[in-house]
Amino acid sequence: MSEKPTETIRQCIEVLDRIINDDSVPRNIRRNADNMKNILLNEKEPPSVRAAMVISKLDDIGNDPNVPIHTRTLIWGLSSQLETIPVDR
Repeated sequence: MSEKPTETIRQCIEVLDRIINDDSVPRNIRRNADNMKNILLNEKEPPSVRAAMVISKLDDIGNDPNVPIHTRTLIWGLSSQLETIPVDR
């Protein structure tokens, strides 16, 4: 089970990379995705803290009217994935 949060974070980073490299996504959203990726890569924080920080930012971006529908779907999926990371770790 100890590998699960790390694997979840790795998968989320891959999805964030897709958003970052998608030219149809507004620049500010791609910049936020890059910031979230850096938060997830910061191994000084436990996985649950990194996940909570990114979930908060995803909620803000998910409500942005400028986010394309396909990106909004990815954002919701990211939130769902990150919510599976146990808080007690």
